[in-house]
Formats: sequence, structure tokens, C-alpha cells
Amino acid sequence: MDLSIYFEPVPVEVINSQIPGKPVIGNNLLIYTDEGNFPASADFDIALIGVPDGRSSLNNEGCADAPDEVRKYLYNLFPGDWKARIADLGNIKRGHTEADTIFALSEVMSSLIGNKIFPVIIGGSQSLTYGMYKAYEHLEKIINIAVIDPRFDLGGGTSDELHSQNYLSKIILLKPNYLFNFTNIGYQTYFIDQVEIELMGKLLFDSYRLGKINNDFKEIEPLVRNADLISFDISAIKGSEAPGNGNASPNGFTGEQACQAARYAAMGDKLSSIGFFELNPLFDRNGTTSYLLAEILWYVFDGFNQRKKDFPSPKNDDFIKYTVPTADFKDGIIFFKSRKTDRWWMEVICGDENQVKYASHYMVPCSYKDYLTACNSEIPDRWWQVYQKLM
Repeated sequence: MDLSIYFEPVPVEVINSQIPGKPVIGNNLLIYTDEGNFPASADFDIALIGVPDGRSSLNNEGCADAPDEVRKYLYNLFPGDWKARIADLGNIKRGHTEADTIFALSEVMSSLIGNKIFPVIIGGSQSLTYGMYKAYEHLEKIINIAVIDPRFDLGGGTSDELHSQNYLSKIILLKPNYLFNFTNIGYQTYFIDQVEIELMGKLLFDSYRLGKINNDFKEIEPLVRNADLISFDISAIKGSEAPGNGNASPNGFTGEQACQAARYAAMGDKLSSIGFFELNPLFDRNGTTSYLLAEILWYVFDGFNQRKKDFPSPKNDDFIKYTVPTADFKDGIIFFKSRKTDRWWMEVICGDENQVKYASHYMVPCSYKDYLTACNSEIPDRWWQVYQKLM
């Protein structure tokens, strides 16, 4: 597929904003600068993609301008000791309707993911997450989605048209459906209707309050490690540190936490795409939010370069296997600990047929705390959640 038909080159003024003669990121990228020099897919491992479409963003008109603003800061950061090759493919052309833009995004992403290339998206409206999901639908791949967002984006009583705060309900209603699990990270209860909280429980989806995550931030790592797709709403970061958003509020994650979450996520071998949405330069203060997102992207690139290719299996000597007896299951709960990274997984009982169908889902990322929970004769919540889905 000729992906270049969907893209506009990075504007000249953005390219000229980088520091000349310095080994900064902008001078180390493959950049689509003009017609005829679109990077060949064989030449890169990570694809940076701008999607300047914010037509369905609620209370945040202007977020379409985010991609090029972020590039101005990103290009002037120094890279780490990275081996993965990065290409900036430019901006996806704004369609006649947002549905056209979403179609283009899904086509581009399905091609890239199918070729083992990691797309990093800068939006635009968070409704573009719908387009990211459609890429996996094209590939007929069952996935987990994790969203870092103060809201659930189920829509409630709002318009039936796709927008930034109802895209999840649109994904859930699609048939056939390739969504295995959805995880919200960092919701703030005063933004959520109690009916929505009950619905998340009925759907066996995972949701973690901001306060719970802040009590032990490292517990976010297995949550993002379990995701195939991650969508990050900039309004999840507190407004004092990320003012560039029409829905910014006083509470949220810190900038440092956002960077750490991005690094954790990109280190996970399972993650195959990530998107950042709702940054609005019109609300920004001295480029603070654009600068922060540039640094978050730096940690995405760094995390991707730290991948260890560790995924447990009974025949893999890089893992220590622990079997914890339980009263409920005669075979106990099986845990695996990586000798490379000290990361933990637990195997969910599901039968041979489901192990084939859900090959990347019955082995669940977890933490040492889950192992201790099992040792205390309690079934870890995330094990039980997945077990109910598989049975």
C-alpha cells in the first residue's frame, strides 16, 4: 500500500525550528519533508503520525493544531542511546468529514502494525481512538485498550454523533467486536456518573481512580503492559502542569508521572500503538503543554528501545515459575517472574481452545503484590476479572 497518499509533509517552518548542527532528534529522524521522499517502511521501526483533526472534540476547539506545535519542541530534544529507527510521516490529510480522517488513520495504522511498525499518534480529538481501534478490526486482532483519562468517555446523554467523550460506547457497540478488555487509568469520581461506574463493572472492564494509582504509582506498570492500544487524554494531567486543554482541571497526574507511564507502556512488548490527544495550543501557556508532550514522546521512544522481548511460557528458561495453591482451584494460580526484568505475569485457567483463541490474553501482567495476595489465599482481582471473561 502506498501510504504517502494519506499524508501531508511536515511543514518547512517546523523543520526549520530545530537547532542546526546539533545531534538533536530532528536531525536524526527520517522526515517526510516534500513529495517524493516519503520514508520507506523497511527503513523505520517507529512511525510518528500527526492527525490534525479536532472537529469532534468537546469544549476544546483548536486541538487540531497540536501535532506541529509538539514537533517544534520534540525536534530539539537530544535522543537517548537508541537503536530503533524513527520516522516522522507527517500529518494525515484532514478528510472532508471526520469519518474520512478516521478511515485514513485506520488504513495507515493497519498497514504499519501489520508490518511490525509501532505507530505513535499525535491528535487531534480523542475520538480518533475509534480510528486506532478500527485498524485492529481490519487485522481481525482481539485487543486490550487502556485509556489514561479522567473520564470514561461512554457519552451518557450526549449526542449520538461520534465525539471525544463517547467514542468508547461506539467501540463497544461494534459488531463483530475485537475488544477483549478496556482499562481506564486515573478517572476522577466527580466527573463520572455512578451509572457509568456500575456499567464498567457489568462489562467486566477495569477502572482505577486517580487516588488509588497515586497511592502506589508503580502499580500502573502491569496495567499498561497489558494493553495493545493506549489512548492518552492530556486532560488527565493536572491543569497547572498541562494548561493546554479546554477541559483541564486542578487535579490529575503530574508531568513526571505522565512521562513514567509512557515509558512503562512503551517497554511492554504487547503494546503496538499509542496515541496522545486533546492538547490545545490555544489554551497553552508559553508552550508548556506542547513541551511536556514532547518529553512524554521522548519517553515513549526510550521505552520502546528498552524492550526485552520477555513473555512467559513453560518452555522459556528466562522465567521462574511459581504455583500458589488455592481453595477454589485445585491446580492453584501459576505465576511467572522474568529473570531479565523482574516483571510478573499470572496464567489464567481457560482450557486449550481458549488458549489458542486468546493467546495474548490468558497470560496476564501483574505485580509482586498480586503474588502476595495469592499467597494469602486470596484470588487477585485482575486474575478473577480475566477468568470471568474467558469462561
